[in-house]
Amino acid sequence: MALTFLRGIQLNPSMLYPSSYFARKHGVLFCCMRSAQTQTATQEKEQPKLKISTQNQSKTVDKILKDYEAVIGIETHVQLSTLTKAFCSCPYNYGSPPNTSVCPVCMGLPGALPVLNSKVIECAVRVGLALNCKLSLSSKFDRKQYFYPDLPKGYQISQFDIPIASGGYLDVDLPVEFGGGHRKFGVTRVHMEEDAGKLLHTDGGSYSQVDLNRAGVPLLEIVSEPDMRTGIEAAEYAAELQRLVRYLGVSNGNMQEGSLRCDVNISVRPIGQLEFGTKVEIKNLNSFSSVSRAIDYEISRQVLLHSQGQVDQIVQETRLWEEGAQKTVTMRKKEGLADYRYFPEPDLPGVTLTEEYVDNIRKSLPEVPEAKRRRYENMGLSMQDVLFLANDMNIAEFFDATIAAGADVKLAANWIMGDIAAYMKNEKVTINEIKLTPQELGELIASIKDGTISGKIGKEILFEVMAKGGTVKGLIKEKDLVQIVDTAEIEKLVDKVIADNPMQLEQYRGGKTKLQGFFAGQVMKESKGKANPKLLNKILLEKLNATS
Repeated sequence: MALTFLRGIQLNPSMLYPSSYFARKHGVLFCCMRSAQTQTATQEKEQPKLKISTQNQSKTVDKILKDYEAVIGIETHVQLSTLTKAFCSCPYNYGSPPNTSVCPVCMGLPGALPVLNSKVIECAVRVGLALNCKLSLSSKFDRKQYFYPDLPKGYQISQFDIPIASGGYLDVDLPVEFGGGHRKFGVTRVHMEEDAGKLLHTDGGSYSQVDLNRAGVPLLEIVSEPDMRTGIEAAEYAAELQRLVRYLGVSNGNMQEGSLRCDVNISVRPIGQLEFGTKVEIKNLNSFSSVSRAIDYEISRQVLLHSQGQVDQIVQETRLWEEGAQKTVTMRKKEGLADYRYFPEPDLPGVTLTEEYVDNIRKSLPEVPEAKRRRYENMGLSMQDVLFLANDMNIAEFFDATIAAGADVKLAANWIMGDIAAYMKNEKVTINEIKLTPQELGELIASIKDGTISGKIGKEILFEVMAKGGTVKGLIKEKDLVQIVDTAEIEKLVDKVIADNPMQLEQYRGGKTKLQGFFAGQVMKESKGKANPKLLNKILLEKLNATS
C-alpha cells in the first residue's frame, strides 16, 4: 500500500505538491520549486516600499534610538560533536558527499524507530550547568510538526513544554573598543532536538537539491531572554556562547560549517513603554559581524517606520540578511506555536536524570571563559590582555602552562599577544601547530630577564623555535648567543665605533643628540647583537659626552 502510494507520488507529484515537483538528475533526488530568490522578490513587491536615505543609514544606532529602545533576543542552534546522530547510528562528517550518511531512522521511513544517543544528554547537561540553569530531572521529547522539503519525516523531534534546562544566564565582557563593561544576559531555556537536512540551491534558481546527511544530527537550542539592546551586545553574546561550547568540548562552534547558527528576534518600542513591539526574526546570519550589522539595520528600519507613523507595517515575520545589499528582506510570515501542533513523541521514553549523574558531570566541567577572565584579571592583566588570552581555549591553556613553568605573567602575555600571535597569523597556524612549547617560552623569558640574552636575540630564538623546534638553551649554546655583560669588552666596542665615525661624533657633540641611536646600532652590529643594551647605552653616553 505504502509503495503504491509512493509510486503514485513519483508518477504524479502534483498530488502532494501542486506548486513544486520532485525530479531526478544524474541519479540524485532533488526537489524542484520556485527559488527562494523569486519568492522573496514576490513577497517584497507586496510590501509597501520603504526608503531609508543614505543620511539615515549613516546615523549611529545610538542616535537613532534617542527616543526608542530595541529589544533583542537570540535563538542559537549548537550542533553537538557526537560520533553519531541523535537517534540512529549514522555518522555525520561535514563535507561528505550528499545523502551518503542516511538510514531509515533519520529519513523517517515507516517502521523505523529512534534510539536516543546518550551523549546528547551529557552534552545538554554540561551546557545547562555552565549556563547556570536549573535542570529538569524529568523531561521528554516532543514532535514539532511542519512541512519543509529538507525535513524527511514531516516533523522534528524536539522538546516543547519541559526543556532539559531553563532559567540560566551568561556573563559577557564587552571588548574595550566598544566601551567595555560587563553584561549578564538571561537564558530562557536549553533543549535538545534533531537537525533537518539542507537545501542546495542552483545558480539558475530553477530547482533545489536536498541533502539529508544533516537530518537527525543532534542540536541544542539555546534561547536567550530579550535582554540585549544593541547589535554589539547580541554579537558578543553569540561569541561568548561559541567560546563556552568550545571550552566544554560539546561542539566545534564553527559558524561557516553551520555548527553554530543564530536566529535573532528584534522589536522596537518608544522609551518608557513597557510592552514589547512587534517581533521580527532574522535568519541566515553566518558571522558575528553579520549579527551586529543585521540588527543595526533592522533597528533603523523599524524606528523609521515608527517615526513615519507606519507601525502597522512592522509585522511578525521572518526576514533574511542580504550580505551584498547590507539589508534585511522578507522571507516568510512567521508561524505561531499552534501551527507546529506539538505533541509528546510516542517512540521515545522520557529522560530521567539522577542527582549522582548530574554531580559527576558538574565535577568534570572545565574552567569556563568567564571564570578564566576573572582569574586573569586578578593576576593584574588588563582587560585587553584578558579578552585576548581567554578568547581561545588553546591559547589560554598555553598561557597557563607558561605561567606554571615560572614565567612572569605580564611578559608571558606580551610575548603570546605580540610576536607569537603575529607569527601564527602570518603562517596561518594555530598555537597547537607551532613547535614552541610553553616550557621553552618560559625558558626564553627567564633567559632575557636574567641577562643571559638580549631581547633582540630572544626574538630571533623565538621565531626559530616556533618554526623548527629545538630548545632555547641549546640554541644559545650552539650559536654562542650569550649576552656580553663585561664592561671592558663593551668599552672596546664603543671606542672602535666612535673612532670609525668622527663626522657623526662631531655632529652629535654639535647638538644632534639623536645620533646616539646610530652609535648604539653600530655597537650592536659589532657585537652581533650580543651587547647588553642597558650597559651599552650607559658606557656610550659617557664616551659621547666626554670632553676631549
